[in-house]
Amino acid sequence: MTAIVTDVHYRMSAALIRDLSDAGVRVIACEYADYKDPVGFYCRGAAEKKVLSAHDGICQLYELCAEEYRATGSKPALMPVGAKTLEAVSRDRESCKEVCGMAVPDTEQLELFNDKSAVSDLAQRLGIAVAKQYSLEDDFEYPVVVKPVCGEKAGLEAAKRYVIAYNRETLERAFDRFYTLTKQPPLICEYLSGHGAGCSVMAVGGQIKAHICHRRVREYPVTGGPSSCCEKIESEELVEYASLMTERTGYTGVAMFEFKVDSRGRYRLLEVNPRVWGTYPLTRVCGSNFSYIWYLASLGLPVCDFKGGKPVRMVYYPSDFAAMLGYLKRAQPSEFFAGLADFLNPRVKNGLSEKGDRAPYRAYIRSLLKRGLK
Repeated sequence: MTAIVTDVHYRMSAALIRDLSDAGVRVIACEYADYKDPVGFYCRGAAEKKVLSAHDGICQLYELCAEEYRATGSKPALMPVGAKTLEAVSRDRESCKEVCGMAVPDTEQLELFNDKSAVSDLAQRLGIAVAKQYSLEDDFEYPVVVKPVCGEKAGLEAAKRYVIAYNRETLERAFDRFYTLTKQPPLICEYLSGHGAGCSVMAVGGQIKAHICHRRVREYPVTGGPSSCCEKIESEELVEYASLMTERTGYTGVAMFEFKVDSRGRYRLLEVNPRVWGTYPLTRVCGSNFSYIWYLASLGLPVCDFKGGKPVRMVYYPSDFAAMLGYLKRAQPSEFFAGLADFLNPRVKNGLSEKGDRAPYRAYIRSLLKRGLK
């Protein structure tokens, strides 16, 4: 029982490594040479650490799977965390499947869910409400959100994959910058001021085998950035929307369907992340077996019953400290004190640091400090 987890510089990789190790799976953590001291290398559950070449890492990854297959007689499960690795193995899925098991989307599914315009079109055909989209020539009210079709492909961090434009000058500047970066016209979308929510799924052939819904509590930057605090919720409505999308596309793999609430309290679909997402550790801290089901599906084994876990709130530090200060600067002291209460509440879980395995969190803090000093 072996899993090869890639792109372990991402903080959410720690939850995947820990879950699999706790389930008795031997985990090989992999990272490209570009990244120094990745957090996943410090996880207690990482039985082996492999550094891949920055130039031909995918070939090395294939060889690593082949070596493991030859040595054990069983294919390892390849579980890519990063978008670039996922795209590469999806594109060469038939060759990869000769030496490993995978539960990842095919290139058509990946391209569809990475394309925000295509996602919006499909959702509307299925009767799912979406954020309105505009062209530069349309007459619309500000603010609007400007974002690339797929910001991660352009190497943009989550907080830099959008701009909220309050006037024409900011809109045109953001439009030009994203166009230059991606060589595609970015999207201009309606700004929705309600809270964010998500439905995270693990699907096989369009059938959802595991799901977790969450509500965004705080975010950083506070004007629509990634979650710094979220909580598990139950929502049949969100699961139904995700089911419609996965069934129509026959989707296989993990994905997070991101929504926002409009002024009428209605969920509107914003986009789909067809890969491991930022709040993935919520699947662990709530006590679900989400990661193990992904592992079993990767090897084509019968999946066990999904354990949905318990309601729980999760934070990321120091992002949530920054969010608290951001809300205070925006004259929202109630959000600041709510964040402070969560910090003092032992029942609120940290998305990266956990008892008995603090080293990944320390490595993450060191990486933030190094970036800040550059």
